[in-house]
Amino acid sequence: MSNEKLKGDERRSQLIDWLMSANKPLSGSILATKTNVSRQVIVQDMSLLKASGEPIMATAQGYIYLKNDSNKRYSRVIAANHPPEETTNELITIVDYGVTVEDVTVEHPVYGDIKASLKLSTRKDVEDLIRRLRETNASLLSELTEGIHMHTLSSDSEEKLDKVCSALKEKGFLL
Repeated sequence: MSNEKLKGDERRSQLIDWLMSANKPLSGSILATKTNVSRQVIVQDMSLLKASGEPIMATAQGYIYLKNDSNKRYSRVIAANHPPEETTNELITIVDYGVTVEDVTVEHPVYGDIKASLKLSTRKDVEDLIRRLRETNASLLSELTEGIHMHTLSSDSEEKLDKVCSALKEKGFLL
């Protein structure tokens, strides 16, 4: 891409094209570099696109375009409890069974449910999340609730969900 800034509608159209063709999340910083605008402009563009009905989701890894997936997916919400130092163990256990950690939710006494999209499917996804938490000194949501949290898990089979739940129970992570 040249050093020329893409203008409003043209830039948003290009963002959609890039997101639709991407096979992994694209960070705001990468998109800002590609369009020669600030990351804040990308954040605003994404808000405008979402408000206009585009199925874009912000995840811990970056933005994704929610494609209409014709493959059957199964999901399950689990309730878990463990100290912060067991987070990597919990998440690696889940992805090693071929299960995706879609999100994390905590029930806050004042704000109600607080949910964050994760979309973790591989060990690398988990390692990247943990690295970003360390680099930014950010807290886990579960630290607000003394370790109690929920995850939405998804997989292409109920059997994988059953197996991962058994493994998490065996490790003492499930409530």
